[in-house]
Amino acid sequence: MKKMKLVTIAEIEQQLNNIKAESDPFFKRIQQDERKGVQILIHKWKKRMEQERQLQEKFNEMNLYENKWRAQGYKYIAGVDEVGRGPLAGPVVAAAVLLPEDFFLPGIDDSKKISEKKRNEYDEIIRREAIAVSVAKIDAPEIDSVNIYEATKKAMLAAIASLDPNPDVLLVDAMKLETPFVIESIIKGDAKSVSIAAASIVAKVARDRLMVEFSTQFPEYGFQQNMGYGTREHLQAIQMHGITPYHRKSFAPVKEWVMKQ
Repeated sequence: MKKMKLVTIAEIEQQLNNIKAESDPFFKRIQQDERKGVQILIHKWKKRMEQERQLQEKFNEMNLYENKWRAQGYKYIAGVDEVGRGPLAGPVVAAAVLLPEDFFLPGIDDSKKISEKKRNEYDEIIRREAIAVSVAKIDAPEIDSVNIYEATKKAMLAAIASLDPNPDVLLVDAMKLETPFVIESIIKGDAKSVSIAAASIVAKVARDRLMVEFSTQFPEYGFQQNMGYGTREHLQAIQMHGITPYHRKSFAPVKEWVMKQ
C-alpha cells in the first residue's frame, strides 16, 4: 500500500487511459488506494467503460443488416440516404457509401442525432476508410420541375450509379428505388444501419457546406444557420428581399410569394 502512495494521481489517470479491463493488475492495485482523487478516477473510468460498452453494443446492432447480407455471400453492401427534402431553399443531396467489413466507428448514428462537430469528424473518417463514397444533388429548379419525391429518387440513383466498385446490395432509408442491384428498404434506416448512417452523415455534411457557400452570396437569408429551412428569420428575409435562385418555387410559402409578384 505504501508503494502505491508513491504513484501520483496524475500518473494513475494517465495509466487508466490504457486500461480496458478490471482484471488488469494495475487496476486491481489502485482499487486498494483510499485517496479520494484515486476513487474518483476509478469511478470515471468505470463510467467511461460502460459508455464504450453501450456504443459497441449499438454499433453491433447497427451492423445486423450488413452482416445478414454478407452471410448470404454478398460482398459490397452500400448504404444510401438523402438530406434536404424539407427546406425551402437549396438542393436535395443523396450519398451512397460502401464500407469495408472491418469498419468500426462507435457512436455513428443518424446525422440528425449527432453534433455538427461530430458529423464533420465522422465524415472525414468515413471518406478515408470507405471502399467508395458518392454524392449527388438535384437543385431547386429541377425539384420544382419534377417534385421533391422524384428529385430525391433521382439524386439517390445518381449517387448509386457513381459508386465504384458497383454494390452487390443496397440498404436504403425508406425509399423504393428501381435499380439493377439487390435492395432492402429500411424504415428509419439511418438509425438502424451503419452504412445508411454513414450515407446520411456524408450527405448532411456535403449539403450543409453548400448552404454555407450560398450564404456568402445571399447573407440576408441566414443559410449558414437555417440550411434553407423555413425559420422565422428566413421567412422574414423572403418578405423583405424576395427569393434567390436557390429557392424552391413549388414550396409554400415561397410559392405564395411568387404568386403575389
